Amino acid sequence: MVVGASRGIGRATALMLARERAALLLVGRNQDPLEVLAGQCRAAGASAETAALDVTAPNAGAHVVDECLTRLGRIDALVNNAGTSVVKTVDELTDEDWQTQWELHVMAPMRLMRAAAPVMAERGWGRIVNVSSSSGKRPSKANMAYSVTKAAELSLSRAFADQYAGRGVTINAVAPGPVGTELWLGPGGLADQHARARGMSREEALEAAVAHVPRGRFATEEEIAAVIVFLCSALASNVAGAAWSVDGGTVPVII
Repeated sequence: MVVGASRGIGRATALMLARERAALLLVGRNQDPLEVLAGQCRAAGASAETAALDVTAPNAGAHVVDECLTRLGRIDALVNNAGTSVVKTVDELTDEDWQTQWELHVMAPMRLMRAAAPVMAERGWGRIVNVSSSSGKRPSKANMAYSVTKAAELSLSRAFADQYAGRGVTINAVAPGPVGTELWLGPGGLADQHARARGMSREEALEAAVAHVPRGRFATEEEIAAVIVFLCSALASNVAGAAWSVDGGTVPVII
């Protein structure tokens, strides 16, 4: 199951899993892009089903797990990738903004894990990967609500990992830095928002973002997907409770 599959990191992860011949349930808000992606996954040799729904709905976790069991027969891996951000100062963030980020980055993956992990544990095998952010390790003043909820997602991942590692289910998080996706580079995306907020050009905003990355560039979607796919594999059998930075060195810590 790939949640938040229709674009960006989720889409790249689904396509990479398809090349590994995974049977996929692609989950997102909008049916049309999911159907396009499903066709691409099938062309790569995988089977692919779609489920269009809002993962922040209270019953979404149980519903997605039921759909996966009904359509695919079992659950081997869950990738929680749904998420988004905007540029807002702490003074601009409303209570509704905070709640929206909390529901998307904490409650939605929690409900999905709560539904999926016990089913995996019954078989004695499973993989869960939560896509957090480097902002969860080093808070950003560009959107404090995003940073705080992504930090909570890291803690959530570790707490669930402790519960299930001994039952054959490994749960990990990845923490990307800036990635060259539509979220950053699309019209009205984070690059444009940073430019407006800081009174600079789009090019200057992008240069400023890259200046914080020791690798000197944005990551590609495929670079993040490659780590996610590894963590979904049998090869990652002894990785549990990790918060794997995939940020080009952005956060200067070892943990």
